[in-house]
Amino acid sequence: MENTDFDLVREKISQPSNILITTHSNPDGDAIGSSLALASYLKKKNHSVQVMVPDPYPDFLAWMAGHEDILVFSNSESECVKAIEQADIIFAADYNNLGRLNDAAGFVRRSNAIKILIDHHLVPSDEFDYKISISRISSTSELLYNFIEKMGDIHLVDKNIAECIYAGIITDTGSLSYSCNYVKTYQILANLFQLGIDGEHLHRLIYDTYSESRLRLLGYSISDQLVVLHEYHCAYIILSREDLQRFNYQIGDTEGVVNYALSIKDINLAALFMEREGIVKVSFRSKGNFAVNTLAAEYFNGGGHRNAAGANCTTTLEETVAKFRQILPQYQTMLKSVY
Repeated sequence: MENTDFDLVREKISQPSNILITTHSNPDGDAIGSSLALASYLKKKNHSVQVMVPDPYPDFLAWMAGHEDILVFSNSESECVKAIEQADIIFAADYNNLGRLNDAAGFVRRSNAIKILIDHHLVPSDEFDYKISISRISSTSELLYNFIEKMGDIHLVDKNIAECIYAGIITDTGSLSYSCNYVKTYQILANLFQLGIDGEHLHRLIYDTYSESRLRLLGYSISDQLVVLHEYHCAYIILSREDLQRFNYQIGDTEGVVNYALSIKDINLAALFMEREGIVKVSFRSKGNFAVNTLAAEYFNGGGHRNAAGANCTTTLEETVAKFRQILPQYQTMLKSVY
């Protein structure tokens, strides 16, 4: 179901306000790109704007305009709480449930600020006063472009905003390899290029800044920790806490690792199991019509999109992997015939 409160939101942002933009924990390219693009746009509308993330974001995203002013809740809680308390409007960008804010969630829930959702994930919660939520769109960054267009302000999109939106679209579609069969996605990208962005340069900033340890972790993941179950058209990678420590893991180092498992011929379901600070973070990817968001929700209390989903599990690494393997037989026929 689409939620398109464009007219109502236009009214709410018509006068200068104190605005806080929030995004989800473990922020990715779409989270940071959409948040910073929205911040730049709202500043042009004479609003006072801050961006807050629950925890640090990867270094390969630390080039977008405004990134140096992002508030990180886990690093500066008191400053973030003050920003929440002073906000007239709180935007939720690229997440559909306030629980995704981790330790900041309670403070935002208790805030009297107007809460506005801009997101493309399924089943948005009822914690928001207004919702701009369209799940068929590739990314929140693409949805944000549509939002600015609906506000009648497309002329305010400059090169800096365009770069942020481009980064969000490219990272959330795996460089246009999934969730991108929507004609307007490419029309928007063409419009961004007309604003002078350099796609080759931005691609290098996002994908060609690996540390040596990150590259070695990727090699180890594929050569030593990849399990292929041909009978189930499935492959997965397991990374323990010791593995991550061995390769000096930094936030963002496992971004995209699960896609290598999915790239194997005839593999239609892939997973990455990563042990971190008392939880097991699971990333699922799939091809065709196999819905990993349904699998994630039903068995791992997770969610996401049809071909890209995730979950955080409180069971041990071994127990989580065992549960995954246990449910595979029921999907054997479905995984064989995806299209």
